Amino acid sequence: MPTPPSEEVVLSWFDELSNWGRWGDDDRLGTMNHLTAAKKISSAKLIQEGLSVSCSWDIRTGLQPGATVESQRYMLSTGLGLDSEGRKGLFGAGRAGAAQEYIGMVFHGLDVTHLDSLAHLFWDGKMYNGVSSSQVSDRQGALVHDVLAVQEGVTTRGVLLDIPRLRGVNVLDAADHVYPEDLEAAEKAAGITVEPGDVLLVRTGEGWSRLAEKKSYNANKPRSGYQAACLPWLQERGVAMIGSDVAQDVTPAGYKTVSMPIHMVGIVAMGLWLIDNCNLEELATTCERLGRWEFQFSMAPIRFQGVTGSPVNPIAVF
Repeated sequence: MPTPPSEEVVLSWFDELSNWGRWGDDDRLGTMNHLTAAKKISSAKLIQEGLSVSCSWDIRTGLQPGATVESQRYMLSTGLGLDSEGRKGLFGAGRAGAAQEYIGMVFHGLDVTHLDSLAHLFWDGKMYNGVSSSQVSDRQGALVHDVLAVQEGVTTRGVLLDIPRLRGVNVLDAADHVYPEDLEAAEKAAGITVEPGDVLLVRTGEGWSRLAEKKSYNANKPRSGYQAACLPWLQERGVAMIGSDVAQDVTPAGYKTVSMPIHMVGIVAMGLWLIDNCNLEELATTCERLGRWEFQFSMAPIRFQGVTGSPVNPIAVF
């Protein structure tokens, strides 16, 4: 296994891999600047089967493994009893009825498939491009770098690199971290190359564990992910976004001050957008069946002003 970079080296990447000012002092897109109109158009050519695959988990009510707060669904009106004569529903007495509910959740965490905006992480009191962390407040939320920066959605080429497939296992051991060498070996095995503007999805097999272990699954256990060494590689390749079936980072990362280097260096210094907790099992099965590890990728966040991310349902289209 390659040697992980020292914490001193990782700390130096806040400067060496910084994209601050690269696309202007007012830039709000970060690595999404790599996604050009030409890239969007070319991704349409990848649709050959007319087959769509979701890369998200269902959001369930109640406290789930890896969630900090229970996802909530409160029914405000239902269909109960409306088949009884004289029962009044949302529209009063009569033949019409309707259901309404309130939903609420903390999507950041290890349960919900979600997008991290560039307002999600701070380092030394700053967000991406030098914006003060005070621009995220309790009253107004994120005044800068909220999820509305990508309100038009994301459509581009998606690439899946399946690391357990390389190892001949279902899921990577917690100590088996993903290094640039693994990404390149997976590229070679798939016969593809990660290019600027791509959305890169890396499978560790954690979704397989989540499905196999069901209620006994522990999302807070140590697990694999992108090792910090991948950061210069991601910068060099010019990816628009990355995603994984984990929350990107190795857990624990093994660094004292940079506890989540992919998140911290990636979001704050590079302006890298992250899609955490994807379900990549059906996608991996489909890619292997079709012999194709590239596809059109599409995703759209909820247009909620001032929010530091969004639950999302990434879609791979073949």
